[in-house]
Amino acid sequence: MAEQEQLQSAAPSDFNTESCAIPKAKGKTRRQKFGYNVNRKRLNRNAQQRAAPRIECSHIRHVWDHAKSVRQNLAEMGLAVDPNKVVTLRKRKVKVMEVDTEERPKELVRKPYVLNDLEAEASLPEKKENTLSGDLIDYISYMVENHGEDYKAMARDEKNYYQDTPKQIRNKINVYKRFYPAEWQDFLDSLQKNKMEAE
Repeated sequence: MAEQEQLQSAAPSDFNTESCAIPKAKGKTRRQKFGYNVNRKRLNRNAQQRAAPRIECSHIRHVWDHAKSVRQNLAEMGLAVDPNKVVTLRKRKVKVMEVDTEERPKELVRKPYVLNDLEAEASLPEKKENTLSGDLIDYISYMVENHGEDYKAMARDEKNYYQDTPKQIRNKINVYKRFYPAEWQDFLDSLQKNKMEAE
């Protein structure tokens, strides 16, 4: 009996926790080998080209020479890197000692067609981005078709889901008239035609 108690009390202290450690994965300790078949110069060049910002203007992007600096590229196109150096500002009259400053020779504009394309694009009229949703157009056409110009009746209509006031409905109709004048006139003409046929 005493021997069993001695064995039980001795067992936990004799138990070695290091022998039960989880083994490491075999592939994790493998040494990194140098890739001799990889062209490092091409890899770095491709990484630099991917990291370079994309030129949004298509006219400039197509004639851009990556072997030249930004200043050289823009000078060839007749554009300026620093607008402050191109447009002279009126300076306060302060007596300044004259210092010999070497002016940089004006560079030759070799790609004037880029500047001409940019000026032609800037002179085009701006496209209207404002549009109305199809649901709003259907809503307005339904209201005008059923109620004419009675905005109070439109406000009480069951299709007035957003519970617009008569003034809000009138404003929406005016916006539609302003955005699509030709379509509005065609819509009124079709209403008049349908009314004539009904009579």
